[in-house]
Amino acid sequence: MNCPGCSSWIPNDADSCLHCGFALPRDGSFGAPLQTALAAAPAEEASALPPFFAVPVWKLALMSFFTFGLYEFYWFYRNWQRIRVREQVNISPFWRAFFGVFFCHSCFERIETYGLARDITPGPPILLLTILWIVTTIAWRLPDPFWLICMFSFVFLLPVQAYANRINAQEMPAHDRNARLTAWNWGGIVIGGCLFALDLIGLFASSN
Repeated sequence: MNCPGCSSWIPNDADSCLHCGFALPRDGSFGAPLQTALAAAPAEEASALPPFFAVPVWKLALMSFFTFGLYEFYWFYRNWQRIRVREQVNISPFWRAFFGVFFCHSCFERIETYGLARDITPGPPILLLTILWIVTTIAWRLPDPFWLICMFSFVFLLPVQAYANRINAQEMPAHDRNARLTAWNWGGIVIGGCLFALDLIGLFASSN
C-alpha cells in the first residue's frame, strides 16, 4: 500500500511509514478522519509543495540577519507546517516555532530522517547544530557588546537548509526555489539595517 503522508510504498503490516514516519492504524484502514484532515488543510498546504521550506542559504542568512532573527521564526514555522500536513500530526506550527529552543532538534531530526530514508547523504550534524543554535539564540541576554553574538545564530541553520534544499531538489525538481527578494523582504532588510546601524552608533557612542 501507499503511505497517506508521503505516497511512498510501505508493507501492509507496517506500524509507521519508513520514509516520513506517518503513524498507521493497525487495522490498515484510514477512514474518515484522514480524509477530513486533508479536506480541512489550507489550500497552500494541500497543494503540491516540496517536502520542506524552500529558500536559498544566502537568502536565509540575509533575511535572518537584518530581521534580528524573526526570519528564523518564520523558517521554523514554515517547516513545521509542511511536517504537520505530510505526517498528519496534531501540532501547532506557530507554537513550535515560538518555542524554537525546545523544538529545534525535533525539526532538524525530521529533516535529516526524511533525507536519509531517501539515501541523501551525508546528513547534517544535527545535535551539534542544535546546541550551537540554542546557545547563540539566547546570547541576546549578554551585556554589550556580547549580545551581538545572537545576530549570527542563523549560521547554524544554514547546513540544515542546504540539506533540505537537496531533499527538495530530488523529490520535486521543478519546485519554486524562493530565490527572489520580495517587497516584504526588501522592507525587512531596510528597516532592520537602519535599526542595526542605530544600535552600532549607540554602542560606540556609549563606549566613548
